[in-house]
This record gives sequence, structure tokens and C-alpha cells, in this order.
Amino acid sequence: MRIARFSTGEGVGFGVVEGGPGEEFVSAISGHPFGPIQFTGERHSLSQVRLVAPMLPSKVVAIGKNYADHAHEMGGEVPDEPLVFLKPSTSVIGQGEAIAYPTGLSSRVDYEGELAVVIGRLCREVPAERAHEVIFGYTCANDVTARDLQKKDVQFTRAKGFDTFCPLGPWIQTELDAADVGITTTVNGEVRQSSRTSKLIYDIPTLIAHVSAVMTLIPGDVILTGTPEGVGPLDVGDEVSVAIEGIGTLTNRVVSRD
Repeated sequence: MRIARFSTGEGVGFGVVEGGPGEEFVSAISGHPFGPIQFTGERHSLSQVRLVAPMLPSKVVAIGKNYADHAHEMGGEVPDEPLVFLKPSTSVIGQGEAIAYPTGLSSRVDYEGELAVVIGRLCREVPAERAHEVIFGYTCANDVTARDLQKKDVQFTRAKGFDTFCPLGPWIQTELDAADVGITTTVNGEVRQSSRTSKLIYDIPTLIAHVSAVMTLIPGDVILTGTPEGVGPLDVGDEVSVAIEGIGTLTNRVVSRD
């Protein structure tokens, strides 16, 4: 099931995306989608609504260097345990929204295509073997990073935390075996990253167990599982897309923040 958050110009709500390519429509549901879904009877063609970020998480928990090839391209070794950092909720944007390049503060902004896990239940200290019980679904993510600031600051808060630096979307796929799906990032139609989630160093159950041992996760929280090799710079005017097999494609254009 594909759960979208959409705007009609009169308000924002959740809905289920149905239909095939070119004929998709959104069937609105009442309230949040974490409980039993109740349809309102309201339906819209997908082309007549604006998709927004599929969730507004209380926090985005990101994992660094979780593909061996990416760890090596960044000049480091594979971490002995998952490398955890946070992105603020204010960094989240949705499908088609602009990534704002902070031209006065950074001269190197990179894309990082990733699979995102959306949490569906209040939880903490979740054993890896029960991680599936707290997963609501999956979406595409772009862990946009001011690479020069990351190197300068050492820790990641500023480099990862700018407004618009966490595109999510286009929707949440609730029915997916995410253990081995393809992930591709393109910039202006050119493939820059291509890998599979089976290459994750720490798999999704391990990540949920590790993160939830530290902090309570609440419905709507997002875990970014790491980016594969091939990260690189974005320029103002670029269009960047993250496509994940079984989910869809998240596309955003880069504009100057000034």
C-alpha cells in the first residue's frame, strides 16, 4: 500500500495512492494512517494534488558509512557499530520541493540517495528479531550534505541540518521486503549512484535495535539507512532523483537560498 500526504490547496491530508502509472489517484483517509484506515470517499487524480513530505517526523535518525564502498570513498574504514547522527525535522521537504543551496555558507553540497524506514509504533529497546513489528513502511530519501562544512566541523549537525536538506517521498510503501532492493540516484538524468540494500553493512533490524537502545522512537520517526558509493556535488539548477525499487522516485531541484 502506498500512503501519501497531499495538499489540495484547501488543506493537507493522508491518502492511499491507487491505480497504475499515468492513471494514479489518491483516496483520502481520515486522521493518521497508523491505525485502521478509514476512507472518507474523497478521491483526487494524482496530477491534481501536490504531494508533500509523507511524514513530519519528530526526528530523523541517520546512519553514516553503512555501505563499505561508500566508507572507503570517504577515506575511512567500516565502523565497528552503526554510526548514528540526527537531522532536524525542519530539514524535511517532500516530492518536487526545492533544495535550497546555502551559497553564502557552503561551496560543496552533495546528494546522498538512501532508503528511509518509517516507524509506526512507539517503541524503545526493540530486539532485532522484532524490528518488523515497529516498521510502518519505507520511502526514498536524500541526505543532502554540505560536505565542506562536514569536514570543517568534524561532527555533522551543521552540514546535515540546513532547511530542505532531507527530501522524503514521494510516498510510503507499507508492503515491501526491503532487504534487497535497488537504489539509484541520478542528477540531470545521469546515474551517479547504483546499488542494492543487500549491501548494507548493518541491516534494517540491526539499525532499529541499535537506535532504539539509545532513544525512544515514535510513530512517524524516520531512520535513514545510509548511502552507497558515488556521492557527489550538486549545483544550483540541478535536478536530483532517488529511485528505489518497489517504492518510486523522489525528485527535487536545487535552487539558491539567496
